[in-house]
Amino acid sequence: MRRAEITVFLSLVFILVMSFILGLTEITVIHTSKNLSRLETDRAVFSIFGEYQKKLLEEYHVFAIEGSYGTGDFTEDRLIGRMHYYENADIDHEITDIQFLTDNHGQAFREQVTAYMEDRYGIGVIRDFTGKTAEWEEQRIQGEKIREDESQLRSQLEELKEGAKTESETGVEENDEESKVSYIEQIEKSGILSVVMPRDMELSGRKIDPEKQASRRALNTGRGSFPSRTGMDGIEERLLFNEYILQNFTNASAGSPSEEEEADGDLSKEKGRSLAYEAEYILSGKPSDKENLEAVLMKLFLVRLALNYAFLLGNSGKQAEAEMLAVTISILLLIPQGTEIVKQLLLIAWAAGESAADIRTLLSGKKVPLVKTDENWQVSLSELFIPGGSTAQSEGKNTADGISYEDYLRAFLFLADQEDTVMRSLDRIEENLAARHGMDFFKADHCVTKMKIKNTALIFGELTYTYPVSFGYE
Repeated sequence: MRRAEITVFLSLVFILVMSFILGLTEITVIHTSKNLSRLETDRAVFSIFGEYQKKLLEEYHVFAIEGSYGTGDFTEDRLIGRMHYYENADIDHEITDIQFLTDNHGQAFREQVTAYMEDRYGIGVIRDFTGKTAEWEEQRIQGEKIREDESQLRSQLEELKEGAKTESETGVEENDEESKVSYIEQIEKSGILSVVMPRDMELSGRKIDPEKQASRRALNTGRGSFPSRTGMDGIEERLLFNEYILQNFTNASAGSPSEEEEADGDLSKEKGRSLAYEAEYILSGKPSDKENLEAVLMKLFLVRLALNYAFLLGNSGKQAEAEMLAVTISILLLIPQGTEIVKQLLLIAWAAGESAADIRTLLSGKKVPLVKTDENWQVSLSELFIPGGSTAQSEGKNTADGISYEDYLRAFLFLADQEDTVMRSLDRIEENLAARHGMDFFKADHCVTKMKIKNTALIFGELTYTYPVSFGYE
């Protein structure tokens, strides 16, 4: 009996020990399967995010998966298919959250560009400009104020014309002296480009289809939430992004390539692009180089007009010169009581002529002084009344410590709506990759930067294991 009791006891102990061992083994197998499943998924995620678009990175320093994989047709199934390609385990994937380069007005694009500029150049690249933002704002205000002055000029000029017309109807011969004080009117009639283009600069005739641009068309949109960098609207961050624009996109002061240069296959920075004046497009968003350049140069003209007019108002010598001519014109127009009005119109016309000369200098790649002096003033009052005199004048001298065309672009970019400048930068990237590398399929809203994936793995018999994985470019 005692031997039998011992046998039963040992059998029960053995069963319990074996059950414990088998249980531990099963738990080990389950946890090992879970870990292997996670490893397989991590490997797959790392692999597909390693398939970033190389040209986008090489030329514009931005990481993103081109989600259509060269087809131009984005579906999430393509991404899941790539996940399955890189893993051996039997795992189902569901993309729960996804972020595209264009989401939230290009938030991911801005973050990557800012991080790149900080890492590559550091904050020192914009340190000289951070203290000038208030000055740029003041220049913008001056530019807007000159519009009001221009409106007053129009009404005063019309009054002078009516007066001259009345005199001519009474038998006095009409003269053309009034045209001598309507320089701004001439600019508006013939266009700003007719008076500010440097002699050797050829105007680009390139155009794009605005409805195909990322900033205008309907876009793929992501879903879910991802951590984002704070302070993106700070002065330093905005200046860094604007420096990226000036470094990676062309502008009018750099010149544009000829058709022959593009045909030779040279893909340098200035060549093989659908627009020659890219920074101007980013500022204005118009479909042609001509329209974009006109819009930016008109802003620049108004700023220079305000600065030059302020100089004339404070210069007694030039005031006296304008007054002497105003007396003569008023007598010829038979309106001597309008001498002061004519004088102010002459001063504005003179400032406008100087502003046109300034812009020619800037477009030639030279610098002009922010505030003029008698020594660096370029246009004489008499030149305004010589047919073609002011407009045919050659470009002015370079001022070493002056302001360049890119400096003005920098100011205009800072004052512009950043959502617009970010999305138009993506427009240019799309167009350039298509023009330079034949990547017609490339769309910024097909470019994936971050994902969260729900994964379900069969790990033991009918037992499944569900877990999330997230990954993204920072």
